[in-house]
Amino acid sequence: MKHIVEAICTGTARPFNGAELSAISKRPREGAVQVLPDGLAPDEQADRSVHGGAEMALHLYPLDHHAWWRGQIGNHAALDEPGGFGSNLAVAGLTEDMVHIGDRFRLGTSLIEVSQPRQPCWKIDHRFGHKGMVARIVSTGRCGWYFRVIESGDVTAGDSLERVAIGAAEWSVARVFQALVAGKATLEELAALANLAPLSPELRAKAAVKRK
Repeated sequence: MKHIVEAICTGTARPFNGAELSAISKRPREGAVQVLPDGLAPDEQADRSVHGGAEMALHLYPLDHHAWWRGQIGNHAALDEPGGFGSNLAVAGLTEDMVHIGDRFRLGTSLIEVSQPRQPCWKIDHRFGHKGMVARIVSTGRCGWYFRVIESGDVTAGDSLERVAIGAAEWSVARVFQALVAGKATLEELAALANLAPLSPELRAKAAVKRK
């Protein structure tokens, strides 16, 4: 499975909501971009306690969802931006139900692995000026996901994102999101997720706590 990376996007932390900073607005880069253990170089996250780091090194929010959002909120300038939802990788034809925790992809010369769904926060509502977007992400599962970096390398817009190994085939990003973020997991699912090695340590711990 190969998909073309239409844009490689990075951002810097900028004023967002009064004194609050955010780097949710990601802009396309030209030329080769380094893919390092903590993500693209350079790429900023304003609050490293909830964004970035090795388990959230790269974010992909499917371009396919942009058209759906136009139907929900109308035209918005950020929907014309490949990194409008804070996505580092602009890719079409790949959605949450098609990707599994632990799937590995060749991205340019790097190797990356799906680590967890994205858990949406209030900044999405604020960026688009529409209340209720986070709630719709939770209800529809249009969340996007994160990768960890297994092998560093370089990537350029126009390179392919090619899946080279299937991870936990029974645990799509969509299913994990439904279970842990939408809060609809059974006790059996929580037990399985708490021991799902490719899932990020944070979400494994969350599953373990919810199981008690």
